[in-house]
Amino acid sequence: MAKRTFGNKLGLGFGLTVALTLIMGASSVAALSIVVTSKDDAIREAVDDLVSAEHLSTKAESRISDYRGYLLNGTQDYLDLTNRDREDFLALVVQLRGTITEPGTLALLEAVSAAEAEHSAALQPVIERRRTIKDLTAISKLNTIEVTPARTTLQNAIAALTTKVRTDVEQARRDSSARATQGIVLIIVLGLLAMGCGGYIAWRLNRDLRREVGAAVGHIQSSSAELEAAAAQQASGGRDQASAMNEITTTISELLITSRQIAESAQRVSKIAEDTADAAATGDTTIDQTRASIAAIRAQVDQIVQHMLALGEKSQQIGGVVDLVSELAEQTNILAINATIEASGAGEWGRRFAVVAEEIRKLADRTAGSAKEIRALIDDVRGAVNTTVMATEIGAKSVDAGSRQFDDATSSFRRIAQLVATTNDATREIELSTKQQTTAVEQVNVAASDTARVTRETEASAVQTRQTASHLSNLSGDLLDLVGTGRR
Repeated sequence: MAKRTFGNKLGLGFGLTVALTLIMGASSVAALSIVVTSKDDAIREAVDDLVSAEHLSTKAESRISDYRGYLLNGTQDYLDLTNRDREDFLALVVQLRGTITEPGTLALLEAVSAAEAEHSAALQPVIERRRTIKDLTAISKLNTIEVTPARTTLQNAIAALTTKVRTDVEQARRDSSARATQGIVLIIVLGLLAMGCGGYIAWRLNRDLRREVGAAVGHIQSSSAELEAAAAQQASGGRDQASAMNEITTTISELLITSRQIAESAQRVSKIAEDTADAAATGDTTIDQTRASIAAIRAQVDQIVQHMLALGEKSQQIGGVVDLVSELAEQTNILAINATIEASGAGEWGRRFAVVAEEIRKLADRTAGSAKEIRALIDDVRGAVNTTVMATEIGAKSVDAGSRQFDDATSSFRRIAQLVATTNDATREIELSTKQQTTAVEQVNVAASDTARVTRETEASAVQTRQTASHLSNLSGDLLDLVGTGRR
């Protein structure tokens, strides 16, 4: 029991009380059931025996009445009723033998059976004589002499049996009452035992409660006093820490402002460097475009020279063709003159041919004139081509000189762009470092603010803990008063 918790002890005590209550209830129910069953069985058997015994008397009287009716009327119906009454009487006797267990009552039942047999034996001769005797006076005397003593004996035996059965019923009632009294006594004893056990359990639990709660409350009071002192000290330290954290927060705020200013300046420098790099890149691009344009001009000039040279060659070829055409025109002219001469000698038949020859000669003259004109034009073209080729060569040399100058300018711009890119990278690194520093300072500022807030919350919690410890001490005293131990 010492190692159990108080809840377990309460549960165990409650369980024992419930178990005792259940045992008492079950025992009471069992005892009452036994008493009631025994009483019901005794009363039922006794009442059945009493009823059967009274039925014996009723059947005997009914048989006597039917027998007298037969004596008076002499009909078979009354005789049948008499025999049926005897059969019912004997059946009741058999039934009583199966239910009666008391020896004295069984002896009386046997006496009734014997008396009935004597009575039946006495009735039989009278019944036989009634069939032959017509004088009712003689029959009445015969019945009085032989049957009346047997009937009286039977009635007395039945009365004795009935009286004995009534006595047995009364005895069964007294026995059942005694059993009921015993059951009541048993229930009272069990109730007193349960009350005693319940009182002992309550006393034991009360004693354990006072002892254990008193010890626990003593520890709570000492712990609450220590907790109150620690809470007071924690509250004082929290106030000092809160003041220090306020100063740290102010310093970090100033450092954050300075870091932001540095970050803004670095950003402006980085922006200027980016603009310079963009301008250098734009100049480099422009120079590249100009350089490409000069290269394109050089290529065009080369193409023009090639075309001019090809044009000169073509003009020479055309001159050759023109010479051939001029020679053909002269020969055609000579042939036309010869044809004209031959046609004039041919007479009338040669006139038409002479006309054709004249037209051919004229066409040859025009062809020769055109060839001369073409020769002159070709000479002009050759001169122009030569002049153009010379001018083009001079322009190509100028283009080469300009291209070399642009190459020098391009190299200068590229060096400038490299220097600007290096400056821009350095500026970006400065800007990134400054931003990281600003972020770190902001995080430190947030952490310092959180620390200050936690410090204030710790101070408030310490004050609340102090109040709770004081309240807990008061509750401990109230609990001691409640369990009856008293304040310490």
